[in-house]
Amino acid sequence: MKVDHETLEKIAHLARLEVRPEEEADLLNSLNGVLTWMEQLNEIDTTGVEPLTHISLETNVLREDVVGNHLSREKALSNAPQHDEQFFEVPKVLE
Repeated sequence: MKVDHETLEKIAHLARLEVRPEEEADLLNSLNGVLTWMEQLNEIDTTGVEPLTHISLETNVLREDVVGNHLSREKALSNAPQHDEQFFEVPKVLE
């Protein structure tokens, strides 16, 4: 597969990216390089190889989830840039 100008424009539109004309050639080369590399990976015989869920064998050390009042509401709200008496006030994210 090869990424052309039209495909790049479509990808940029879907990703909400603004690609300047002077960036287009470098971006096309980079995308085509990644796709070429992926095609090379597809040629590797992976029969009998189990899929990975983690890249390493290390596991997280987790603490017990214990309920407690470690930080009072007043103290937490005192550090907030905007708040009312009970809650943090944040800008609306979804319209």
